[in-house]
Amino acid sequence: MSRLFTPFALGRQDLENRIVIAPMCQYSALEGKATDWHLIHLGHLALSGAALLYIEATAVTPQGRISPNDLGLWSDETEDALGRVIKGIRGYSDMPIAIQLAHAGRKASTAVPWKAGGQLLLGQDGWQTCAPSPLPWSEEERPPAALDPQSMGEIRRTFVTAAARAHRLGIEVIEIHAAHGYLLHQFLSPLANRRDDSYGGSLENRLRFPLEVFEAVREALPPEVPLGIRISATDWVEGGWDMEQSLALAQALKQRDCAFIHVSSGGLSPLQQIPAAPGFQVPFAARIRRECGLPTIAVGLITEPAQAEEIVASEQADLVALARGILYNPRWPWHAAAALGDQVTAPPQYWRSPPHGSDSLFKS
Repeated sequence: MSRLFTPFALGRQDLENRIVIAPMCQYSALEGKATDWHLIHLGHLALSGAALLYIEATAVTPQGRISPNDLGLWSDETEDALGRVIKGIRGYSDMPIAIQLAHAGRKASTAVPWKAGGQLLLGQDGWQTCAPSPLPWSEEERPPAALDPQSMGEIRRTFVTAAARAHRLGIEVIEIHAAHGYLLHQFLSPLANRRDDSYGGSLENRLRFPLEVFEAVREALPPEVPLGIRISATDWVEGGWDMEQSLALAQALKQRDCAFIHVSSGGLSPLQQIPAAPGFQVPFAARIRRECGLPTIAVGLITEPAQAEEIVASEQADLVALARGILYNPRWPWHAAAALGDQVTAPPQYWRSPPHGSDSLFKS
């Protein structure tokens, strides 16, 4: 048996193998509400044989959406719409479902990618963004409003409420998004956080608000629900957030019953210089796992079965997450099992599909 297809316990959630489908924004919601696109998109990925299916970054408040078409979980209406999608998936797949709860901060109010992206103008579908400090993501964008402690408390409560809604929907794993230059990452990085109060300046102060959000959500959830976080291990900009600070954050999270860390990088600044190459972010996950003892999910140009197998077998990470690769090849876990001589779960309607000589690919 390959290591990639061995089971793993993410907190108290048992996973069948080590393959995770990463959260991938679809920009296809209507006023935050999930649509038939989400049922189709998530539904077919739920038949892929992976161990865990992430719902995309889901805004905890309308102001926290990346675009007007982002998925949300802030009202009864958004909860009901997402519940319909989950019910449809559950009818045909028992794959555990995770959700990534997010607030975009100063990177909110943008057009969808296939319409060139870019910040939307006020009065033209755009809205006033917010951040720890009034520093725009780029010189071309309008400054965000600096958050005061009262507004920060309100945002913290929206994370808690969204997590409660997710749990009510039966979502098994919850993740807080503190990566890719979004709001909680903005508090962490000295490039975006220039506050002079107890939430800015020193590393301890910059950790404070993200840790408060994590603590509040952890306290609101039953202990059996795994709560993790996604971080950018480095900004890839001199003087920004880096690996040493990520280790300090990981240690603080471990003390707060964090179940796992989903390790990515970048996204905070247009000045970033990312040396993208196959598995380029895996060493970050490996170091956090080794030095902090927390389970890690590795991401970033993991495309080949042998590559994923090596990451898990060499204990660089406990799980590997696929994003664009599994959009391109939604049956990646099937092909990985075939390549590694292992087995994968598939719906019985598809048991006749493997090529001749691969009759033992699927678990019966």
